[in-house]
Amino acid sequence: MEAKNVDAGAWAPGKVAELLGVSPVTLRSWSARYGIGPPAGAGRHRRYSDADVRRLQQMQRLVARGMPVREAAAAAFGGDADTPEIPAADRARELADAAEELRSATVAGLLDETLGTLGPAAAWTDVLAPVLRGLGERWQRGDACFASEWALATEISLAYERFSARFPAAVPGRPVLLACCPAERHSLPMEALRATLAEAGIPVAYLGQLVPAEALADLAARLDPVLVVLWSMTPPTADDLLAARVRALGRPVGTAGPGWANLGDRGYPAVNDLDAAVELAAAHAEL
Repeated sequence: MEAKNVDAGAWAPGKVAELLGVSPVTLRSWSARYGIGPPAGAGRHRRYSDADVRRLQQMQRLVARGMPVREAAAAAFGGDADTPEIPAADRARELADAAEELRSATVAGLLDETLGTLGPAAAWTDVLAPVLRGLGERWQRGDACFASEWALATEISLAYERFSARFPAAVPGRPVLLACCPAERHSLPMEALRATLAEAGIPVAYLGQLVPAEALADLAARLDPVLVVLWSMTPPTADDLLAARVRALGRPVGTAGPGWANLGDRGYPAVNDLDAAVELAAAHAEL
């Protein structure tokens, strides 16, 4: 696994060169030719920021995709060149390879690029969910890929958190309340939904995973949401009693995820994909 810098935001040139797989001479050459990274005059105290490192990784990916180095540097650091359109399948393959090799910094860079380019919804539907499904299928076949799946899921959660932080935390209006059922540990679809609603300017509150039913019901009462979306990945986690309790509070309830399928029609709007969940939330939002 890639070593993480203990002093975040202050990467020594040697560590950056090691991370990128290039020589320090190449790194200095890029800095001199293209004006990227810390100024050469900083001498022994030159340090790269986290943003510099992510942009250098983006530059490398663009070069690997066939872009000349000068144009790749301009695209990654200045936005002065058009980046080539990357098919979703290629993005998924790059991400899967990086996750397999536990290259966490590369995974983080790919995720930020994918979310920034495609947006949170298309990134989930076209790239992230297929990669996770592929890892899950490998695991079911007996392939020892749990570490890769866990590391990738962790980085996806962090990437969605970074993406959501771009938007105001408090948006006027009653929120859409997103919550995993109390026993549900698979929260990434809700995190993707939260980021998509935040990008659209829809007031949203996200409770995360493993929130006790009592706390969730209390928050549903006090936050006065326009809609409560309860997520369940598998049938054992679908909490029908909690859904009924929230509805008894006078709060509209929507169920999301395949875990609810075996319970039949309980009178709640049911969605099982991100686009449908966004449509349901938008229909209730006070915009």
